[in-house]
Amino acid sequence: MKQGITIQERLKDLRTERHLKLEELAAATKISKSALGSYENDELKEISHKNLVELAKFYGVSTDYLLCLTENRNHPGMELTELHLSDSMVELLKSGRINNRLLCEIATHEDFVTLITDTEIYVDGVATAHFQNFNSLLEVLRGQVLSQYQPVEEDAALKALETMQVQEEDYFCQVTHRTWDTILHAIREAHKNDTDSAPDGSNGMKLIRDAKKALAVPGSYLDVFTALMCTQLQIRYEKLSEQERTVLKNVMKKTPAYKDSPLSRMKRR
Repeated sequence: MKQGITIQERLKDLRTERHLKLEELAAATKISKSALGSYENDELKEISHKNLVELAKFYGVSTDYLLCLTENRNHPGMELTELHLSDSMVELLKSGRINNRLLCEIATHEDFVTLITDTEIYVDGVATAHFQNFNSLLEVLRGQVLSQYQPVEEDAALKALETMQVQEEDYFCQVTHRTWDTILHAIREAHKNDTDSAPDGSNGMKLIRDAKKALAVPGSYLDVFTALMCTQLQIRYEKLSEQERTVLKNVMKKTPAYKDSPLSRMKRR
């Protein structure tokens, strides 16, 4: 998941959130379809001030939000004091050491309040006395069974009274773990089609197969590297002439991908 977002992505996200086609947005804003399309392309066309204001007005956001100068649609001028953030938290958010966008998605998930509530109960020890009372009661019952019936150690009822005792740490670990799983799974699913997400397993397996095939190529590791690159480019290495292979290998030797690879420092036996 990306740390930041581009202007093109923000404009496209706002449009797709409203399930609008470019034609419909053009009709609503009086901005040409070609201009709107160019604003969402990788090669961003400069947006005129008039169109920027018109789009901000249509989407109900600030121009700073459209230009990715802020992540806030509705609270651009909120004071930090209102958020009750510590200095260390503010410094962490400003440092770039964590993905703030991901943190926001976690915190705004519908189950995050449950997670924080359970965490607060554990940290404050609100339930500690209840766990102790429950376990003490079970221990008393276990003691009564031992004194009255003198069962063998393998007695099922006796074992049940022992295993029914619940440790506070174990309970909250299980509860919070389930909630974390739910939150993280939902966010992962929401981003599975992002361009910067990891490739699916089928692509990974294909890369492994291609690498194994390349390792079977005779010659140096430069030959192996060149053969693998040819596979990625859908070029049949075995069909190339010796001259073509030589040219390609000379080019590959200059690439950072090969220079920085362990293959460049290894010799095949």
